[in-house]
Amino acid sequence: MQAHFRSGLITFIGRPNVGKSTLLNRLVGQKVSITSRRPQTTRHRIMGVANRPAAQLVYVDTPGLHLGKGKIINRFMNRAATGALQGVDCIAMVISAKGWQEADERVLEAVRRQEQPVVLVINKMDLLRRREDLLPLIEQSKAQMSFAEIVPVSATAGTNMEQLEKVLTSLMPEQPPLFPEDQLTDRSERFMAAEFVREQIFRTLGQEVPYSVAVEIERFSKEKKVLHINALIWVEKSGQKAILIGKGGERLKQIGTAARKEMELFFNSKVNLVLWVKVREGWSDSEKAVRSLGYADED
Repeated sequence: MQAHFRSGLITFIGRPNVGKSTLLNRLVGQKVSITSRRPQTTRHRIMGVANRPAAQLVYVDTPGLHLGKGKIINRFMNRAATGALQGVDCIAMVISAKGWQEADERVLEAVRRQEQPVVLVINKMDLLRRREDLLPLIEQSKAQMSFAEIVPVSATAGTNMEQLEKVLTSLMPEQPPLFPEDQLTDRSERFMAAEFVREQIFRTLGQEVPYSVAVEIERFSKEKKVLHINALIWVEKSGQKAILIGKGGERLKQIGTAARKEMELFFNSKVNLVLWVKVREGWSDSEKAVRSLGYADED
């Protein structure tokens, strides 16, 4: 390990759909957190580890903080997001280059109460016609609070990511790595498998169905160099089950094929994936059900 090695925890926080998961994946260099164009795709707190010659940066992705009480699952997500502000070395608050919104103010309230340095990341600058259009937003942001730095980026295009990493590294304490060099995330392989299935449901289905879905891994075993994964998809209504399966099972097959390809890339193994769909009425508004489906560690 080099002298003056830096390592630490950096939490990404922001309203839904500002690109926190895409940012984490770009900085880590591999998909660790699932993504879709829909808000509230991320439900859990997830760490991604980026190893550099003189630093180890541990990024913490969080669910988007959203307004209103909502269902029990939504309250778990909000608690996961705010809980991730504790015990970290730096906070990266993410907003869109389209400008401040009311939901950003809610995030700012939570961030202001923390003592760690806060970097404002203005994401999606690729959506602007001209870079000069960022200047008024940067000035407006400076008036919101005293940020350690304001860094405009595009996680999708990879613009200015080296500068962001440089800024975040400079704010890390000098200390040994927090994780082994070969560890990519703090989450288990079973968890990642479930997330890859849920990601494809979000990408494939419209309307409210993806928000009523939970995925449970019933089998995860390797036999003769093939990873066998059985995933149970829970929905809240029989009508949602029919939509998810599709005519002749075509939609479920499409979801399974896409999820299997992502798994094979992540696990570096051939995967045999079997999907089942069952109805569990009202699971997202039942504390017992929400906890039984893997959200007990989020509060």
